[in-house]
Amino acid sequence: MHLAKRIVNVAPSATLAISNLTKQMKAAGEDVIDLSIGQPDFPTPKPIAEAAKAAIDSGAASYYLPTTGLLALREAISARIAAQNHVHYDPSQIVVTTGAKFALYSLFQVLLDPGDDVLIPVPYWVSYVEMVRLASATPRLVNSSAQNFKVSVDDLEAARTPHTRAIVLNSPQNPTGAMYTRTELTQIGNWALKHDILVVADEIYRDLVYNGATFTSMVAIDPAISANTVLIGGVSKSYAMTGWRIGYAAGPAKLMKAMGTLLGHSTGNATAAAQYAAIEAFGGSQAPVETMRQAFEQRLNLIYPLIQQIPGFELLGKPSGAFYLFANVKRAAQLTNFGSVDDLLAAILKDAGVALVPGRAFGLPDYARLSYAASVTDLTEAAKRLSAYIHNN
Repeated sequence: MHLAKRIVNVAPSATLAISNLTKQMKAAGEDVIDLSIGQPDFPTPKPIAEAAKAAIDSGAASYYLPTTGLLALREAISARIAAQNHVHYDPSQIVVTTGAKFALYSLFQVLLDPGDDVLIPVPYWVSYVEMVRLASATPRLVNSSAQNFKVSVDDLEAARTPHTRAIVLNSPQNPTGAMYTRTELTQIGNWALKHDILVVADEIYRDLVYNGATFTSMVAIDPAISANTVLIGGVSKSYAMTGWRIGYAAGPAKLMKAMGTLLGHSTGNATAAAQYAAIEAFGGSQAPVETMRQAFEQRLNLIYPLIQQIPGFELLGKPSGAFYLFANVKRAAQLTNFGSVDDLLAAILKDAGVALVPGRAFGLPDYARLSYAASVTDLTEAAKRLSAYIHNN
């Protein structure tokens, strides 16, 4: 059977692959601690779930909705962005999608042509590169000269071409938890304006920031930079709603209208009951967000020194946000006589029962990503198993 080149050349998601393998091992009765998947281990707050139930019981969730999302939801998103960033978006500038992932995918589909390229800082979330390829454009990877997981204007300028259409900036970052400062964002935003390059600001982890760190949104810098930015967000991380699949894009009206056209011929509206739930998420009490943030902060402060003590696991610095540690484990692979980090992590999963994601998926093959969106008990036990494995091999 013939397959289109666009899909043959796309790599499957490494994070989902590891997570699925871990689920299979657990189903077979194996003792595995899954630190691979990037999702909160909390249930969706009850008021949000109750809003979905009410929409189902009333019949409101039974019918097609506007393709770009319920007006009430887009108004709630607009109000939330304004409260956090002091920037106003008209509801016509907001598109609701089936998860933030599809917001990114849709944006690239309406923005990019063959021959265009997109600057993607390394390390990167696994799907950015493949989404750009699926839009028939070229991902242009940008390494950090400062070795701090953050790119500078000089790094970007060295990678820019006459065909550069956009830059993807993820802050706080998956997989490292690194976060750009206001000064850094201002420099990048002004550089992008100068060269007519759209900034795609993936801020899905913006509410999960720790130990006194201050988050700044790209759209909060100044009106000119805001007008040259598409803001990507959603409910998955902040509200423990990964399964509900509600994301959004907010940006220039022309782009949002084009995305609406694409949605009209692909998904249609995002699931109705999930949209009614999201209205409550954005517009209701934010106390559950803070409760979860504090729990992740506690876990970060617990797991960080434990991983630091494992031979061959090197951490560049303590993350400011998200819920990942990104460790250079090349030395650990050498200590245990493995030819590659991938081989080491496969053995750790098989023999120690701890699932980590190979850094190759994020553009840095000497690294491994560990999610601390897991219980304190699991995190402590995982650190013990990892340490014992390195010491005993």
